[in-house]
Amino acid sequence: MPGAKRPSQKQRKLQASRVVEALERLYPRAECALRHRNPFELIVATILSAQCTDVRVNMVTPALFARYPDARALAAADQSELETLIHSTGFFRAKAQNLIAMASQLVEKHGGNVPADLDALTALAGVGRKTANVVLGVAFGQASGVVVDTHVKRLAFRLGLTSNREPVSIEQDLMKCVPQAHWIDLSHRLILLGRQTCGALRPQCDDCALQSICPRTGIKPKPQRKDSPKAR
Repeated sequence: MPGAKRPSQKQRKLQASRVVEALERLYPRAECALRHRNPFELIVATILSAQCTDVRVNMVTPALFARYPDARALAAADQSELETLIHSTGFFRAKAQNLIAMASQLVEKHGGNVPADLDALTALAGVGRKTANVVLGVAFGQASGVVVDTHVKRLAFRLGLTSNREPVSIEQDLMKCVPQAHWIDLSHRLILLGRQTCGALRPQCDDCALQSICPRTGIKPKPQRKDSPKAR
């Protein structure tokens, strides 16, 4: 509502506590949806997931990893062949360029291994803060930040945990109101809730386990039917 008073930091922390607790009950074993066996496979899959669903990425990666099992193999890849393998993930030319460049950097600067360091990761081609947070959190158990994808961005706003719309600002807000021990799992759980219940166009508020604590910020109320008692 225009002109509405924004919640204080204390109120946001209290709301975050409620959200974290409710999500833990709802999804006690939330995990990364991208299938991988090691940090190298995870960083490749995460780069491919940009503007693409995890389901599609998981359909592509088995053949991709069979052909390029490690950084050295990927660094030596023929770009046109790589583009063919990842074509269905979208933006395949840019992704192929980034993957080859990223793998080359791993070989040249890190002995072919994925570094467990935020600055080193974000220095790699095609790796932004979101991808780095995914790799550090999932592969190395390091809570370096909060992964803010489209689902986390949408739900953090609707649940009253941020008033911002930009991922970097949203991440900062979440890091301030959510204890660091919950940063990794929070993203996985919000993503699950976003996929299953709190969709972008048709959020299923009546069926949501968090409805009692959700302020539904930015969600327009359903239009009443003309023949309903309240509409008369």
